Amino acid sequence: MKHTPKITLILLGIFLLAQFFGIAILYNYIDFEKSSEEETVFREVPFVERPPVNEKTFFVPVILAVFVGTIIFLILLKYKLIWIMKVWYLIALFISLSTAFNAFIPITLAGALGLVLSIWKVFKPNFWVQNGTELFIYGGLAAIFVPLFNLFSGVVLLILIAAYDAYAVWKSKHMIKLAKSQTEAKMFAGLLIPYTIGEKNKLPSVKKIKDKVRTAILGGGDIGFPLIFAGIVLKELGLWQSLVIPFFATAGLAILFWKADHQKFYPAMPFISTGCLVGLGIVWLIGSW
Repeated sequence: MKHTPKITLILLGIFLLAQFFGIAILYNYIDFEKSSEEETVFREVPFVERPPVNEKTFFVPVILAVFVGTIIFLILLKYKLIWIMKVWYLIALFISLSTAFNAFIPITLAGALGLVLSIWKVFKPNFWVQNGTELFIYGGLAAIFVPLFNLFSGVVLLILIAAYDAYAVWKSKHMIKLAKSQTEAKMFAGLLIPYTIGEKNKLPSVKKIKDKVRTAILGGGDIGFPLIFAGIVLKELGLWQSLVIPFFATAGLAILFWKADHQKFYPAMPFISTGCLVGLGIVWLIGSW
């Protein structure tokens, strides 16, 4: 087993909550006046203008962006340009958190809250800020990207990301290097759960987590990509259909945690993507009855 039962349940619980929070954010971005049974229309998001794209092939620029972003990060790490990474990370956090909060509150308040939490997360991270913001970040990103996909491109994206994740962890191992470097720089994108959680006065800072305490991690992409897929299902098929996907994604992640060795690194996306696709199959079966 990858982690203890308690830590496994905490990781799975936060993962599932992030999926449902993200779907709620997406649902609040639907423009119901402009939407119809044939088409779901989303209102605009703050700070970012969605480009006109071909929904059927949008997985191509996303995959290219993942490759280019990884190369840039590796170059920045090689030359120890951590400050550039922090600025990049801060901007991404501000946009995604502000977008998420704007689904529920006016943009002025959403922007202010997003800015405060982004600065806090980058410069003074702690257990609560690190993991609490993860519940909203990917919902904000999904609100930006989901309208640019259709179901076909969403399925292809899941498959390609799963293949890339497997290669990056098992073959090239650069994903492991990136995760370790992000944690050392105190700007890890994902969940960081210390094994001391639940013990009185034993929730260490992110710095102490990486230095002294055994910690369970789950990368941000492992949360974000299944949420984007669930959002595409929301857009293309409907609300209840989208709510099915997180349970199967969580089941895929649970199987990984159950089968994995705690001393090894594993790519999560092959398991999560499989769960998402099984969930889509179940949705189709239910819909055909």
